[in-house]
Amino acid sequence: MSFLIAQSLINGIILGTLYLMMAIGFTLVFGVMRVVNFAHGEFYMIGAFMALIGVTWLGLPYAVTLALTVGFAILLGALTERLVFRPFRSDELSGMIASLGLAMILQNGALLFFGPDPQAFPSMVSGVFRWGALIVPKSRALTLGVGVVILIGFYFLLMHTRFGRGLRALVQDQQVATLYGVRLELMYPLGLGLGVALAAVAGGLMAPLFGVSPFIGATPLLKAFIVVILGGLGSIPGAALAAMLLGLIESFVSSFISASAADIVTFALVVGVLLLRPSGILGRGEA
Repeated sequence: MSFLIAQSLINGIILGTLYLMMAIGFTLVFGVMRVVNFAHGEFYMIGAFMALIGVTWLGLPYAVTLALTVGFAILLGALTERLVFRPFRSDELSGMIASLGLAMILQNGALLFFGPDPQAFPSMVSGVFRWGALIVPKSRALTLGVGVVILIGFYFLLMHTRFGRGLRALVQDQQVATLYGVRLELMYPLGLGLGVALAAVAGGLMAPLFGVSPFIGATPLLKAFIVVILGGLGSIPGAALAAMLLGLIESFVSSFISASAADIVTFALVVGVLLLRPSGILGRGEA
């Protein structure tokens, strides 16, 4: 029993890290641009395919592939802001519909180019770590370690740089932020680019564990949406708390009961939070 508890804890933390990377990107885009980006899952899918291309087609080291994925995703996000979301900046509903159209374009483009069949990703490391009866595959440990490093780097960027302060100011109050010199024409594309990069690198990290296909973005998008609802739209600390809570709940309930029970508990939690606190765990209520 103690082995199963420890294993569930580790798996829950890994899932929570994935959900957190997805949810922070999702909530960052919403907080900065006030756009519910339903193409967020497809950027996760693109990151997974970028990693696959870099490792299997080009023979690049995995670390180099992830770095290139981040750079490409930032450029893709900035281009998406310029071509797709900027014309709908003052119309949130139209922007949301445009993101749905973009999701369909990206998914079907990947379907035409790569085909519908799932593709296996070569394992980056082999073997396991053992601590007594606890066994952790090195591939999962690598995913968790790199994910934690990326999240720490993002936290430093957000909290200790001028760019990060500008992003946080936009999330808090756009009108006041612009009065203090925050440039929307610069922050919008970079904010979306950073959000897209977090989704893409999450896809690149999870590809060795779950494989790659044009349809892998739907579940991470759903989980990210659940996390930002639980944590509170626009609240990054709330997203962090909700992501880890969701990952641990899914892992423990799946291990001790079933995956179907985990989904029931997850959505029951969402309904309960919306009934008791509509703004989310750490979200701000309407004034």
